[in-house]
Amino acid sequence: MPHSLRILHTESSRGWGGQEIRILTEAAGMIQRGHQLHLLCPRESPIYDAAQEYRLPVTAQPLTKKRVPGLLAIRGWLCDNPVDVIITHSSTDSWLTALACKTLSKPPAMIRLRHISSPVANNPPTRWLYSRASDHIVTTGQCIRNQLIQDNGIEDERIISIPTGIDLERFKPGDKAAARGRLGLPESDLIVGIVATLRSWKGHNYLVEAFSRLNRSDVQLVIVGDGPQRRMLEAMVQTHGIDSQTTFAGNQADPVPWFQALDVFALPSYANEGVPQALMQAMACGLPVVGGAVGGLPEIIAEGQSGLLVPPRDASALAAALKRLLSDRRLRERLGSGACVEAQRRFGLDTMLDGMESVLARVLNRAG
Repeated sequence: MPHSLRILHTESSRGWGGQEIRILTEAAGMIQRGHQLHLLCPRESPIYDAAQEYRLPVTAQPLTKKRVPGLLAIRGWLCDNPVDVIITHSSTDSWLTALACKTLSKPPAMIRLRHISSPVANNPPTRWLYSRASDHIVTTGQCIRNQLIQDNGIEDERIISIPTGIDLERFKPGDKAAARGRLGLPESDLIVGIVATLRSWKGHNYLVEAFSRLNRSDVQLVIVGDGPQRRMLEAMVQTHGIDSQTTFAGNQADPVPWFQALDVFALPSYANEGVPQALMQAMACGLPVVGGAVGGLPEIIAEGQSGLLVPPRDASALAAALKRLLSDRRLRERLGSGACVEAQRRFGLDTMLDGMESVLARVLNRAG
């Protein structure tokens, strides 16, 4: 970039997952490149506290609902703190920001970053938000880009896919025995794991069902993450009689050793996915992966080369894929090696940051 930019991120979500991690990771990278970053979000959002750990300047604002106080808060902040560009992330903050900008005589450019593949309403107000209020749209996966072009009529030159980058110096293969010793996991058993927020569409219930069909006492299941599905999943594990083989690890500030302790990574999502960071992280750690054939997963899993794809909501197909991997060490090693090579080639932080800087330059040049 020719000079330092003033970039504002807005996020109204009160959840925690890959979307929030993408915001923080990208912002931290941009700060390292000399840009000025700031985040507006609700005080009760997990990202508010996390932003301070990332040393990202953050201001609490009432953004959880599409109401006048939120609009006025954003407008007031912008009047006091001029920026070059705003990047919005969820529906509510995108609407509030777009409307606030329309009340300014010299509004900053606005980029809508779309993280998930759930359908976008195809009505006049939403078309205005995506086609006129936003100067450009960035998606985290090609599938989301294609969806917005085909279903919502977005002009293809106004939308680009830039997958989230991960820290390849941090996420890499490690000493499996040492990781298991550190985490208190069995050294000799095979371990299947998932790292994801416990949301319904991540498919944890299908993983539990598939694991119960393995009928192997020498295999463990590790579930890293927390969320609204936890009680249901704990009950399901007990019902299937696999509670002695299952570890609920909860949220982990450092998931790296958990990846390094696994033999197989599974993410049987059935909806909403862009390009999941946990899947890229697992691949960077040299794990063979099994993923649901939805959203952006087929964009990064090369069937039979870096992992296996299964139909969504199909516990039988998932169980068959897990059995295939668990019974064939050479296949696990070959797919894990292929996954690691693919991650090194495509998933680095610089790839994401270069892409975002290119979009910012294009949008600002177009705005004059």
